[in-house]
Amino acid sequence: MANILVGERIGKEGKIRLGCSAVIFDAGREKVLLTRRSDNGLWCLPGGAVDPGESVEEACVREVWEETRLRARVLRMVGVYSDPNRLVVYKDGNKVQTVALHFEAEVLGGEPGLSNETTDWGYFSLEQAATLEMLGNHLQRIQDTVAGQVAAFIR
Repeated sequence: MANILVGERIGKEGKIRLGCSAVIFDAGREKVLLTRRSDNGLWCLPGGAVDPGESVEEACVREVWEETRLRARVLRMVGVYSDPNRLVVYKDGNKVQTVALHFEAEVLGGEPGLSNETTDWGYFSLEQAATLEMLGNHLQRIQDTVAGQVAAFIR
């Protein structure tokens, strides 16, 4: 499990790690898919780190598959999130400031399932998601997705 440190420009104490996340709506576009993390029990959007040698789109699709067993396709970029006042410190001592590219994606196939990274999943309305213990700024990412803004948010 990682610790989150918050402080004025604390991100400068770590390395930059590029990540991605995706909002996937249910058929009625009223609820979004969330997973519960096995490492800290927090609810979050499917997502994770971009690996060397893959595009951000490939990383997003891979992370959705790994965490949910759903095959997905990226539809649009919603925003870029890079809080310099937040530092993630992992058990192994690695310290990172995450820069996350957030997308809207759609399901192409598969059946929702769990992985070694997830203990639960479900579709939640924005109001329901707001009552959950959520990872970082994932609620903000959901709100930005449903806002329908054409230009990407930069936060």
